Amino acid sequence: MKKHYDYLIVGSGISGSTMARLLSDAGKTVLVVEKRDEVGGNVHTDLIDGIPVHTYGPHIFHTHSKEAWDFFCKYADVAPYVNRVFANYKGKLISMPFNMHTFEALFGVKTPEEAKEVIGKEIEKEGIKEPKNLEEQALSLVGRTIYETLIKGYTEKQWGRDATELPASIIKRLPIRYEYNDNYFNDAYQGEPKGGYTPFIENLLKGVDVITGVDYLANKEEYDEKADEVIYTGRLDEYFGFELGHLEWRSLRFDVKKEEVDSFQCTAVVNYTEREVPYTRVSEHKKFDPSCTNHHSTILSYEYPDSFEEGKIPYYVVNDAKNSTLANKYKEKVAALNNVYFLGRLANYQYYDMDDAILSAFELYKELTK
Repeated sequence: MKKHYDYLIVGSGISGSTMARLLSDAGKTVLVVEKRDEVGGNVHTDLIDGIPVHTYGPHIFHTHSKEAWDFFCKYADVAPYVNRVFANYKGKLISMPFNMHTFEALFGVKTPEEAKEVIGKEIEKEGIKEPKNLEEQALSLVGRTIYETLIKGYTEKQWGRDATELPASIIKRLPIRYEYNDNYFNDAYQGEPKGGYTPFIENLLKGVDVITGVDYLANKEEYDEKADEVIYTGRLDEYFGFELGHLEWRSLRFDVKKEEVDSFQCTAVVNYTEREVPYTRVSEHKKFDPSCTNHHSTILSYEYPDSFEEGKIPYYVVNDAKNSTLANKYKEKVAALNNVYFLGRLANYQYYDMDDAILSAFELYKELTK
């Protein structure tokens, strides 16, 4: 370690690690401190039985941004990957997202015109003009069959509340494809890193001083003195000691199992959309990585939605009016800080895909170096 650095970066997830790479390449000295004993934040992967396991849930890199894609490919050995998801509803596998495979399975239709007619009649039957909650919003967009089969149970498990208690704003739109197209994403660039995401993060952090197992906020004064400027990627409200109140999150927990078979399910991710099934999805990790050579066993993660409390990992913001108002009040306090910059999903109380994390780091880097 040096005695003093140009920048202290708190957190080694994608946002923090991207910023560390950009600043280091610009000749700046950088120290990264990470609360966990491992780098990568929620994209960290562990090798189990030679299989890269997405420790904190499945991640697929997808983007419309060539800039973000080129950056990703520069530091990761990327293989083409198309995410094809199935929903398991009462033992029946149904293609996701909503496309002609879905409509054929649910309605027996074979043409876009037939599908539009069936869905249109269901929407008309509901007669909802001004949706007051998530359930009414979904019914007004796709009708009752799709809603009750593929949306209701999954969403209620994810948020821990009945769909009638959730705001309509959670579902602004529901993409419907009147074609046989089961690519989960519409992005121009899609891929997965061979060997998992940890090598990608390690490449970003090459030549950068990194300390793991450090609780920055518990040692704030000590670490602030080590650098001229601080880039903070932790929780927005926690930085200020929750003085205005706690922002809400949803969390997850995972039950990881090993099966002595080459292949357990038809694809990498299967969603379980019944409310009665306690987990929301099962991920088979070897199927994210076409370079995996293990053919004698497989690793599965059963994903359970969870309420958030201190000590758990915050995954999803609760994007309602109450939390948005509180987040904006905290952001006013951020704007008044000197030489401290907030970066990433936790620090901005906003859901980010991986490309968003990279692009937000690019944006802050340009601001710092203009």
